[in-house]
Amino acid sequence: LFPCYSDNLLRRAACQEAQVWGNQIIPSNMQIKKATVFLNPAACKGKARTLFEKNAAPILHLSGLDVTVVKTDYEGQAKKLLELMENTDMIIIAGGDGTVQEVITGLLRRPDEASFSKIPIGFIPLGKTSTLSHTLYTKNDNQVQCIIDATLSILRGETVQLDVLQIKGNKEQPVFAVNGLRWGSYRDAGAKVSKYWYLGPLKIQAAHFFNTLKDRMMKQQQQNPNKIKWCIEETPEAWNEIPLSALEFSVTTQNRNLDLKREEDFMNICIESDAISRGDYVKKGMSALLCCCVKNLLIFLCRQDTEGSLAIDNEEHEAMTVEVKLLPRKLHFFCDARRKVEMLQGIS
Repeated sequence: LFPCYSDNLLRRAACQEAQVWGNQIIPSNMQIKKATVFLNPAACKGKARTLFEKNAAPILHLSGLDVTVVKTDYEGQAKKLLELMENTDMIIIAGGDGTVQEVITGLLRRPDEASFSKIPIGFIPLGKTSTLSHTLYTKNDNQVQCIIDATLSILRGETVQLDVLQIKGNKEQPVFAVNGLRWGSYRDAGAKVSKYWYLGPLKIQAAHFFNTLKDRMMKQQQQNPNKIKWCIEETPEAWNEIPLSALEFSVTTQNRNLDLKREEDFMNICIESDAISRGDYVKKGMSALLCCCVKNLLIFLCRQDTEGSLAIDNEEHEAMTVEVKLLPRKLHFFCDARRKVEMLQGIS
C-alpha cells in the first residue's frame, strides 16, 4: 500500500502547484491558452489512457488551460488530424516514440509548417519506448513521478530546440524523426527480443543467436553491397558515393546527448563492422567500426536488398532507398528546467 500512498501524495502536490497557475487572474483582453493533446490510448499495452487521466489530465485542467484531448483510434491517424488542426498555443503528445513521430510528421507536412513548427510541444511519456524523455527530463524509475514531472514542465514553460531528420523514401511525402534511423542485423535482432520472453535474461542473446542462423548478414551484403551518397550542397556534381557493406547503419540527431552551447549542427552516422564472427556477434551485440559526424547535411542511402526493415524513431518502416536531411533546431519542446541547466553545462 505504501507505493500507492506515495503516488497519491505526488499527485496531490502536483495538483496544488497547478492550481496556483489556475487561480491567477488574467486581463480581460487576454485569451485563455489552448492546449491540444494527442493521446494514444494503445500505448503502454493499452494503459496509456488510464495513466494520462489519473496522473496528467487533472494537472492540465487545474492549471487553467483550455485543454482539448484528441484520442487516436488507429496507426497514422495523428498525421491526418494534424492536417486539420486549427491554431493552438501548445501541442502535447501523450504516448511513446511512435506517437511523437506521427505528430511531428503531420505537423511538418502542413503547407503552413513554417508558422506551426514554432508552436511549443510537450511530451508526456506513456509508451513502452519513450526515448525523448531521456533528453527532456531527469531520469526517474517511478512512472507516476515521470509523468507528473513531464506535465509540470509543460506548465513551467522552459523549452529547448531539437533537431529533426527529414527522411524521404519511395512515397511522395517524407517522414520526420527526432531520434534517428536504424537499419541492419542488430536492429532486426532487437525487434525480435520480445519473441523469446520465455528465456528470461537470455532473451537478448537468443535473439542475436537465432538471427545468425539465417546467415544473411554478410553474404548478401558482400555480394551486392548497398551504397551511400552524401553531399554538402544539393547539386548533382556535389554528390560523393561509396559502397557500403556493414551489419548495421544508423543516422541519428544530437538530441540524445544535447549540448545547447554547440556552435555547429550535424548528424551522427554509425557503421557497424561486418568483420565479426558469429560468436562475437552474439557476445558483443554491437561493435562499432566507424562513427562520424556529418554537417550540411544530406545523406542518400541506396538499398540493394529488400529484407528486414528500417527503424525510424523505433517504429518499423518498409525497407527502401531513403534520403536523409538534417533540419537543425527545428522544433521547440518543453523540458525540465534541471535538464536544461545540465545541457547548458554540457552534461548529457
